[in-house]
Amino acid sequence: MTDGWTAGNANEDAADTRGWLVGHFIDPSRGVRASKDVEVKWANHPAGDKRPEWTSDDQRTTLVMLVSGEFRVEVTGGSTVMNRPGDYLMWGPGIDHSWEALADSVVLTVRWPSAT
Repeated sequence: MTDGWTAGNANEDAADTRGWLVGHFIDPSRGVRASKDVEVKWANHPAGDKRPEWTSDDQRTTLVMLVSGEFRVEVTGGSTVMNRPGDYLMWGPGIDHSWEALADSVVLTVRWPSAT
């Protein structure tokens, strides 16, 4: 890492932050990865991994994109199964969600703003 830019591996660099690579909760010593504007997560989910509880009143916009595998996301008022690389689901403030990996999956999540 240098001033103003960084390079690395998402699996390694986000290992101690539950997959979160960018966000307000990243130590400022990590440089541009510490951001109040956006959060980025790289997540490896084994088949059967799930979030059984629903989020509650999140006031951010979220984009979830499938890199590989098969992944279901349930949101207030509906659900979708993503099974092709590049499939995505996006929702705005006030929409609750839960998810389940139907197969081993890699998922990229982007949320904004970071600090709420």
